[in-house]
Amino acid sequence: MRLTLGGEQLRAFGAGGDDQRIKLVLGRGDQPVPDFPPGQDWSAAWRAMPNDVRPHLRTYTVRATRRDCAELDIDVVLHGLDDGSAGPAASWAATARSGDPAVIVGPDRPGHGRAWGCEWAPPADARSLLLAGDETSVPAIGAILERLPSGTQAIACVEVAHPEDLQRWQVSPGVDVRWSFREPRSHERGSLLVPAVLEAMTELCGGRPQQIIDDVVDPDVDNAILWDVPGGGHPLGDAYAWLAGEAGVIKKLRRILVTGAGLHRSSVAFMGYWREGNAEAD
Repeated sequence: MRLTLGGEQLRAFGAGGDDQRIKLVLGRGDQPVPDFPPGQDWSAAWRAMPNDVRPHLRTYTVRATRRDCAELDIDVVLHGLDDGSAGPAASWAATARSGDPAVIVGPDRPGHGRAWGCEWAPPADARSLLLAGDETSVPAIGAILERLPSGTQAIACVEVAHPEDLQRWQVSPGVDVRWSFREPRSHERGSLLVPAVLEAMTELCGGRPQQIIDDVVDPDVDNAILWDVPGGGHPLGDAYAWLAGEAGVIKKLRRILVTGAGLHRSSVAFMGYWREGNAEAD
């Protein structure tokens, strides 16, 4: 579901990049959102709030922003509504109506980089790009692809639940978007994305043998945040990969690209947007 948020303060929103993250603030239960802590140290003040009052925070990607009319779009995955397992964001979005109050946390002036919640920064000399992820990465992948310079060679592999989840983006020639659907055949999460990524890497690298790099340390996705966006050089100068979605699947994709396809670790950005069975901490 695409939600458009509007409000005069959004005229000052600091758009920072194609995969920019913000925090959506949601009241607990039927409670309205309390006055949110102001200032740069809002996080510590939020954590210090009583548990029964402290609002939920959920992370979302800015799909589009229009400062001239004070609007900002986010896409929300509606899941768990039928079986009662929906989290606070999906529950709120499913019942949201025009005029309902909403609160977000984001920058109040333009900029770029991690301070603005942006991770997409491929090296300038990367000759081909690979993006891959699940439905939670769709807003970021869509925004990135629609703003790629003309002539960029890129393949995006996206695995979603249903064919109805497919989005049609305005991309330039040279950008190939490949969708996989888990339903109606009840494929396991990631089972379609992994082979799609392997096929894409073979095409991007021209079928040439790749160097195998074995000194990869797999992150512990159960006890640590799966998130690494390397900076600095781009040793192989060929493909650059951006991976985002469920942490277990992204961990597997990262190992395949580094140890199997031979991409250097500094050529693979990977982000565990969420973890199967775990809600975002609040």
